[in-house]
Amino acid sequence: MRNSIKTILDLKKVRRNIVCLTAYTYPVAQILDEHADILLVGDSLGMVIYGFDSTLPVTLEMMINHAKAVVKGSNKALVVVDMPFGSYQEDKGKAFPAAVRIMKETGAQAVKLEGGEEMAKTIEFLVKRGVPVMAHIGLRPQYFNTSGGYMVEGKTDASKKQLLADLEAVQRAGAFAVVVEGVTKKAADEICKKAKIPVIGIGASDKCDGQVLVIDDLIGLTEKNPKFAPKYAEVRKVVSQAVKKFSTDVRTKKFPKENNLYS
Repeated sequence: MRNSIKTILDLKKVRRNIVCLTAYTYPVAQILDEHADILLVGDSLGMVIYGFDSTLPVTLEMMINHAKAVVKGSNKALVVVDMPFGSYQEDKGKAFPAAVRIMKETGAQAVKLEGGEEMAKTIEFLVKRGVPVMAHIGLRPQYFNTSGGYMVEGKTDASKKQLLADLEAVQRAGAFAVVVEGVTKKAADEICKKAKIPVIGIGASDKCDGQVLVIDDLIGLTEKNPKFAPKYAEVRKVVSQAVKKFSTDVRTKKFPKENNLYS
């Protein structure tokens, strides 16, 4: 049986840490589904799948296509889909059809959008119309140009105050959970104390109700990881070694062997 919003809320109640991982494809979703509580179809796919410099070029169609694959490849995890840049910021009324498209066309259970106080009305509008929303505060990749890059939040009193105001706003608006990214531990700890909904950290605090990482970082597909993302495997090296051996076998006529051929 697939996890529901209630499942995630109950995990916070019983203080069992929530495992969230990004997934973009059918086979990876199959593997992660056994271990993750939430699969996030993140707009980070723009960088790790498509090679963009940021998440900004990602389209709604890209998100929908990858979310379809992840939903099909999973049976247990709650599937949350990022709303891409430009699909929800202009107007809450325009955000609704984009969110509905995601949910109807993919079968996902929720959407995620970036923003705090400024997005509270949009979150409330969606939730009241049957669209569960995961919020995202702190470092927000879609705000890359206006923030001057990927900047850690919570270093100043003003920043800490804004983070708490953002938390309060998205909670009041009805978000079922909130991702807190790229925030000083002290500020993140304070957020965790005040939060009534599950806090999913990424570069935040060990006191968060759960943690999320980009799967490509976790398994070592990316060359260089951010500080908050340790490599639990070196898949890039494994793939490179396998391809190197295959290439050598082909060039030296060691592949294919007799048992690889049909009689």
